[in-house]
Amino acid sequence: MNHWIVFPILIPAIMAPLLVLTSRFDQVLARIFSTSATVLMLIVAAVLYYMAVDGDVLRYEMGKWPSPFGIVFVLDRLSATMLLLSSLVSVAVALASMDGWDERGRHFHALLLMHLGGINGAFLTGDLFNLFVYFEVMLIGAYGLMVHGGGPTRLRAGIQFVVINLCGSTIFLIALGLIYGATGGLQMADVGQLLAQMPTANRAVMSCGMALLVLVFAMKAALVPLHFWLPTAYGHAPPLVAAVFAISTKVGIYCLIRVHSEVIEGNQHLLSEWVTKWLVPAGLLTTATGMIGVLASRALGQMASYATLASTGTIMACVCFFDSQTLSGGMYYLVHSTLAGATLFLVVDAIASRRGLQSDWLVVSQPIAHAALVGGLFFVAAIGVTGLPPLSGFVGKLLVLDSVRNTPWAGWIWSVVLSTSLLGILGFARAGSTLFWKSATVESKECESGKATSTVMTLVASGLLVCLLLALTTSAGHTLAQLQATASQIWESE
Repeated sequence: MNHWIVFPILIPAIMAPLLVLTSRFDQVLARIFSTSATVLMLIVAAVLYYMAVDGDVLRYEMGKWPSPFGIVFVLDRLSATMLLLSSLVSVAVALASMDGWDERGRHFHALLLMHLGGINGAFLTGDLFNLFVYFEVMLIGAYGLMVHGGGPTRLRAGIQFVVINLCGSTIFLIALGLIYGATGGLQMADVGQLLAQMPTANRAVMSCGMALLVLVFAMKAALVPLHFWLPTAYGHAPPLVAAVFAISTKVGIYCLIRVHSEVIEGNQHLLSEWVTKWLVPAGLLTTATGMIGVLASRALGQMASYATLASTGTIMACVCFFDSQTLSGGMYYLVHSTLAGATLFLVVDAIASRRGLQSDWLVVSQPIAHAALVGGLFFVAAIGVTGLPPLSGFVGKLLVLDSVRNTPWAGWIWSVVLSTSLLGILGFARAGSTLFWKSATVESKECESGKATSTVMTLVASGLLVCLLLALTTSAGHTLAQLQATASQIWESE
């Protein structure tokens, strides 16, 4: 067995408690340990991607316990891609935290690593029950990160975040009970095979369990009408925490793809037609809701949250046809939107820290320090999020539109994606005009703005993510070819 597969889970699992025990009173040491851990996870993710790129599916059985008794981890091209994407974002966030966010509450770095460990476990596990476990590990870290820094508004949003996710966890557990009762197993590959021998009387129970499971994944991905928690949670969370959450939202999409390919595919009597029938329009409504929210937002963090919501809907409306063509286009846009969303949240932090009491509110204020640099980063992030040329967002939306052209929903998807892109452009143009153009005409003077905190590392992290967006743009052909191979591996029969 190849032990590299469990390293993305072991590294944060070891480092998080080590940070609590050895460096809870030494912030410099905590930063060194945390950054080293995220860089190490990035190196391991790159090694795993190299191992998976030849098309082999690698399995790791903990303790060499055979199926269905052992804990199984699976590495293929899809999970390796998601691990690499998660590691890139985590390194940027670890760097940005050095500007002082990690000093506003206790155990920031330990909570960050715990959250990342849960995300990595969800990407690697081949068992539905362990998927539930890693969801809970991910959420434990998210609960602490959500309220990091304190404040009544953030605490209120955090409580809502906790309640919604606890409801989702309860539904998840009920779904697992129904699936286990119907099949006698919970490993994804085994469940897919057991369905062929399942008695007809158990099909209704299995279908109910799978429907609840899809409902949980839709809640995690914040699809309409289960989306209301995301703008509040992401908008009030610390911006660099929201940058991490940009990848957390994609876990729901990943799990839906994984469960459909492993369990539902080949068992069309379960949910395949139902999933396509309802999740595609739900994705389109999510995209429309997100971009309308961007246009109506009064704060920059709220805009970034709604932009994340819109990108999730676009991805879901594309990948829910569950074929290799739509998956490759949707995956390219997933990679782009995660990097662009994380960049935007970090830029929001850089802007808010320079405006004092005005923070990220879209009101005219005095000119901010380093307006040219920060404004340039905001301009690039806005272009990426809205899908304007020449960045990868434009390429991603073209791929999405091209991949769905032969589907029954092609007209609706084209109409919604193009019209909502215009709304996003208008919203970000208004924000940029207020923050940089109109504010530049205000006399610079000492007022209630207060002293801006240092954001050097935040700008460095934002710059690194912008470089990744540029690399994704210039290597679009090669990246798409890799993602097409990933989609073909998942649906080899297509």
